[in-house]
Amino acid sequence: MRSSNYTALQPLADTEFNFFRQWLFQNSGITLNDSKKSLVSGRLSKRIAKLGLGSFSAYLKIIRSGDKEEAQVLLNILTTNETYFFREHKHFEFMQSVILPDLKQAGKVSVWSAAASTGEEAYTVALIMADAFGLHGPWSVTGTDINTEVLSIGQRAIYPIEASVKIPESYRKKYCLKGKGKDQGLFRICGELRKQVNFTQHNLMQPYAGTERFNLVFLRNVLIYFDLEEKKEILRHVMNSMTPGGWLLVGHSESITGYSERIKQYQPGCYRLIS
Repeated sequence: MRSSNYTALQPLADTEFNFFRQWLFQNSGITLNDSKKSLVSGRLSKRIAKLGLGSFSAYLKIIRSGDKEEAQVLLNILTTNETYFFREHKHFEFMQSVILPDLKQAGKVSVWSAAASTGEEAYTVALIMADAFGLHGPWSVTGTDINTEVLSIGQRAIYPIEASVKIPESYRKKYCLKGKGKDQGLFRICGELRKQVNFTQHNLMQPYAGTERFNLVFLRNVLIYFDLEEKKEILRHVMNSMTPGGWLLVGHSESITGYSERIKQYQPGCYRLIS
């Protein structure tokens, strides 16, 4: 709630903007260029109003004080999360026609949605895996993100009904539950499928903490937010968490060719770990 003496904010100063983008880089590796100043201003204004503060500098002091809870809130605010079911569908066609047949003899198949956001990518993968290997087959999907707020949405697996239009009808009938009554206008991924998907917080600038090694990694539309050296570091961490011969998919507009001799391009956006 706003305090009674709340007044309109003064514009975000360049020095304040520089602090917030340096803070974001230090805590996530994400780089914000000058064009993002208005985006940062707009997002922070809402948080400042909610806290009843009167200026960007007042909020800056809270972050400088080392408040860990507010630091996570700020990280959630500043990280961009755009996703939807079956986004860049050609990747999923490639997954079905090339990758999954290749993994038939792999035993358990582990997939990593490395920038999972609100979970649509992870559940898209799960729908395809359930169709290929059975709902209770030897497979799992792990979704990670640095943003705890979006991860909680993925864990609940409840989405607006209009988000389901991208999901093929056969999948919707098998694995999606349409809300009724107070939940009208929503749908939820069914419980049995949700059991196959796990969400956990992870900073891509750090080595993956889990012991699992992944046969397939989706690292799509995230490297564009990092500088070249950070991209290479993220790639090293990702490759170290993959099985030999594992597959790595990046966004259609992204290329990691030449970043490492350990990977080979199969087709645009699709790579394979060779060592």
